[in-house]
Amino acid sequence: MCRAPVNQFLPMSLVDGPGNRCAIFFQGCNLNCSFCHNPETIKIIHSEEENDDIKFYSVDELFEKVKKIRPFIVGITTSGGECTIHHKFLIQFFKKIKTLNLNILVDTNGLIDLSNENMKELVELTDGFMLDIKALEESSHKRITGSSNKTVLKNMHYLAKLGKLEEIRTVLMSGEDNLKIVDTITKELSPYLKIKNIRYKLISYRPFGVRSEFSDLHSVSDNEKEYLKTVAQKNGFTDIVLI
Repeated sequence: MCRAPVNQFLPMSLVDGPGNRCAIFFQGCNLNCSFCHNPETIKIIHSEEENDDIKFYSVDELFEKVKKIRPFIVGITTSGGECTIHHKFLIQFFKKIKTLNLNILVDTNGLIDLSNENMKELVELTDGFMLDIKALEESSHKRITGSSNKTVLKNMHYLAKLGKLEEIRTVLMSGEDNLKIVDTITKELSPYLKIKNIRYKLISYRPFGVRSEFSDLHSVSDNEKEYLKTVAQKNGFTDIVLI
């Protein structure tokens, strides 16, 4: 039986995509971001015995939880951790969710190549992906997350071309080349806006909830954030959210 670890099940959320949605946070992540606000979801576990707070669900069990709240939501969003490391589970789960006529979004760090054949069905079943662009330069991405961003940027173009890039997000931290990130990314994505509008969330780094060794990082000023918004607008983006 296919089972997957769930760290948190939110029956209703207004911040995990458009509309009132069920948000499901899967346990385990393939990155180790310095600014992670859910560090408790990083560790990959294989049984409930490793962590009493994590529940392993079968596809049917998780589907039944969503089915009970179907009248009150417009869709589901799977997140983490990194939910795509459980892609075999998600494929089976999404097939059942489709019978409820619910919108399906996937919140991902983009580290797994979604153009691979074994991910094809997951992409087809998903209505949209919410992708983090944590850094533009590979060296910066490795410093922040521990891994290369080559696959992340590949996924960005792949999903945009398919019209399945729902949202991109960048956490703004002092000392990073935020202008280069926002300007380059929005310029690269602007040709795809005629296929589907893409939301861009510019998120201020906040020290709350992060691990203590990273609590001394700082965000950018409100003025800089507003300027970055105008840069994205100049490059054709109309749906920009400052957080």
